[in-house]
Amino acid sequence: MLILTYKNNKMSDEIMKLSGYAKKDAKTKNLVKRLKKNDIPIIFHEDIDEVAAYSLIEKGVKLVINCAQSFTGKYPANGVKILLENNIIIYDNVGIDIFNNIEEGDFVEINDDKLFINKIFLCNINQLDYNDFLRKYEISYKNMETLLDEFIQNTLEYARKEKSFILGNFEMPTLKTSFAGKQVLVVTRGTSFKKDIKAIKNYIKEVKPVIMAVDGAADALLDENIKPDIIIGDMDSISERSMLACKEIIVHSYTNGYAPGLKKVKEIGIDANIISCPGTSEDVALLLAYEKGAELIVSVGSHTNILDFLEKGRKGMASTLLVRLKIGSKLVDAKGVSKLYTEKFSVKYLLFIIMAALIPLFAIILTTPPFQYLFYFVQLKLKSLLR
Repeated sequence: MLILTYKNNKMSDEIMKLSGYAKKDAKTKNLVKRLKKNDIPIIFHEDIDEVAAYSLIEKGVKLVINCAQSFTGKYPANGVKILLENNIIIYDNVGIDIFNNIEEGDFVEINDDKLFINKIFLCNINQLDYNDFLRKYEISYKNMETLLDEFIQNTLEYARKEKSFILGNFEMPTLKTSFAGKQVLVVTRGTSFKKDIKAIKNYIKEVKPVIMAVDGAADALLDENIKPDIIIGDMDSISERSMLACKEIIVHSYTNGYAPGLKKVKEIGIDANIISCPGTSEDVALLLAYEKGAELIVSVGSHTNILDFLEKGRKGMASTLLVRLKIGSKLVDAKGVSKLYTEKFSVKYLLFIIMAALIPLFAIILTTPPFQYLFYFVQLKLKSLLR
């Protein structure tokens, strides 16, 4: 059981002992699917991103052991900041050897920064200090100018290579789902995408758009009882449950035609289309919806800024910029839409609505004969009392 106390974002001296069972994966997005509240996640995740941080928080973890460097300072990645502000302890940069020495299900104990596995001492580990992190975080902003220059150059280089993709010079699969004249919702695992899904549930219910999920976003949709029509991606972070629930699957392959995700689909006996082109799976989904005649495309959880792409390890955002330039007139970006619905419902508005509803009710009552007789009787009583 974990015994933890935070004061002003700093760990107090009240920590006695930390223990739990290890859940281990090099990919945090895969790990969280198996994670339970009292487990200790063992990850190898350099520059923890926002999506990973929020997914760990949702699982209720109190402690993370990261065998890679959680924050390198190359750019202001927000994952560590989010974890620390939510009182989650991070043991940082523990090392690949430690990662290889811990097995899933091992009993993990930490006492005075000493790591024990199955009651056997393994090594000393270091807790990430909040104040040290803040200093590095502030410094990382100074790197942004140089980083942005490199990013722009890479984007222009990729744009030359990917322009044929934007022009539609790739083989599009024949799909059962019709897009022509319909609204299409494209959902990607981006920052706050789960909140955005909740915020537009009424839109989904009323408009009934064609729903395209990019990889693991399909799982989040199913959690909200929303079935995607199409799943597109390399299938590296999607559950079997989602693949079986979906109508159609499109495996996004490398430009040379190699599609590692196809094996995963075939193993559960599902047919899939293959689409071979550059760019991200999100870009492919947006462009496919456009080329297939969608009336309007609504994007949720999209990756549209430099930090999103740096967190994904992509050097440029050429395809994303070019796709949005092409389909701009039909694209609505719903990223952050949940913020529009966070304001609490005011009590005065509720009272106003109730009063407005009661006015016609009183008007009807006043015109009924029984009430008129009662009103006349009250008048007579008042006159007799006033004499």
